[in-house]
This record gives sequence, structure tokens and C-alpha cells, in this order.
Amino acid sequence: MFKRSFILIVLALALLLSACATPTPAAAPPAAPAAPANPVLRMSTTTSVNDSGLMAYLQPVFEADTGYKLEITSAGSGAAIEKGRTGDADILLVHSKAAEEEFTGEGFDEVRIPFMTNYFIVVGPEADPAGVKTAKTAAEAFKKIADASAPFITRGDKSGTNTKELAIWKAAGVDPEGQAWYTNIGAGMGQALTVASEQQAYTLSDKATFLAAKTDLALLLETADDMLNTYSVIAVGPKRFADTNAEGAKAFIDWLATDKARDMIAKFGVEQYGQALFYNMDK
Repeated sequence: MFKRSFILIVLALALLLSACATPTPAAAPPAAPAAPANPVLRMSTTTSVNDSGLMAYLQPVFEADTGYKLEITSAGSGAAIEKGRTGDADILLVHSKAAEEEFTGEGFDEVRIPFMTNYFIVVGPEADPAGVKTAKTAAEAFKKIADASAPFITRGDKSGTNTKELAIWKAAGVDPEGQAWYTNIGAGMGQALTVASEQQAYTLSDKATFLAAKTDLALLLETADDMLNTYSVIAVGPKRFADTNAEGAKAFIDWLATDKARDMIAKFGVEQYGQALFYNMDK
């Protein structure tokens, strides 16, 4: 009897202590970022960044982290930079160094900030009639294409890729203009790859867009010293246009430098293609 009573007393005390215990509060969800005064950030970027899917991958995370809403337009780097001149963009994300330096040198205190790289690549038919696979540099590859009069597709759109292509022809000592084997389509990278595939021709591409396009072209040359491709951001300055969203542009540039953004860039493409498509530059 005593033993039973003792057990009942212990159970009653346990229930009493349980009822009196202060419950542990649930962890509060992370606070949403304060709404920016001007939440719309207009970005003008290059087709290679947009068509590869990189911006679609980064955009929702940037927006959730900062409260800004990105409005993205894409074109070749030349046309993308021009939107900065006409007041149709607050920030540029492009890859044409000479054009970028011309823009930032126009006297409005704008700064070119390189932040990631990848490589241009030479692609063409699997049979590789010009022997591009044996070339050590892009200039050597282009010389082989010219010597073989092999069909080549040029974007001809003043993009960063087109500018790089013309520089490689110059380094190769070849003027392809007017040659029967050289076709100017005046269009973006995706279209250039499609036409090159249809005509079993060579072209210069960025690697990200080439992999995303999934054509029957072969990757014939990459990572040569003259194939490095650098991407930069430029905030359009308030000296150029007083109503530019300078705070939003700064928020995006600052966000790109965070460990979260850099980790996302480093992982982009790895799951789908087994390799990164872009590489962070040192901080």
C-alpha cells in the first residue's frame, strides 16, 4: 500500500512540474528585408548570362534577400551597354572589356567591377574538317578554319562574343569579311549555335550557352590563354542620370560579393552538366 501511494505521489509531482514548466518558444522566422524606397532595379545584361539560366537562378534569391525586384533585359554586350547610355538600365552585367572601359571613361564616375569568368570556346562539326582540335590557341584555330575555307558563323551583333571573335581573327592575321565561307547572321548566341548546327559550321561561343543549347556541335577548343572571358557589373551613375536606382545597383553589387552568391555561382551547372559554368574572381 505504501509503495503504491509513493508511486502516485511521484507521478503527481511530475505532472505538476510539467504543467509549471515554461515552454521553449519556437524560433522566430528570419525577418523580411525592409522594403527599399525604390524597389525596381533595371538590369541590362548579355545574352550569355541570361540564356545560360544564370540570372533565373540568382534572381529569386537576390530578391528575397534584399527586397528588390529585378527587371532584366538581355542583348549583346554592345546593345546592353547602350541601355546604360539611354537611361534604360540602372545596372549593367556584361563581358566586353573594351566597350565597358569606353562606357566608364565617359566622365560619370562609373566603375567597372569584374566578378566572374569562364572561357570562350570554339565549336563545330564533330568531324572537324579544319583540324581545330590540334590548335593550341584560338588564333591558330581560326587560321586553320580560314585555310580550309570551312564554314564559320559570326554573330555580327557587336556583342562581347562578337568583339572577341573579331580580335581573334586579327590575331590570326585573317580578314574574313566577304569570304564565301564566313556568314554573318546579326543575331544572338543561341541563334548562332542553331545556324552553325544546321550548316555544320564553326563558331565562337561562351561555354554556358553552348551547353544549354544542346546542339549536335562538338566542343573543339577551350581554356586556351586567348579564350578567357571576364564578366563585370557597372552601376549607372547618378551623374549620368539623376533618377538612376543607385541604391539598388549597389545592393546587387554588394550581394554578388557575399559568400551565398559566390557559392551559388560556383555551383551553377555542376548538377546538370557535371562542371561549373562560371568561376568567381578573387575578392
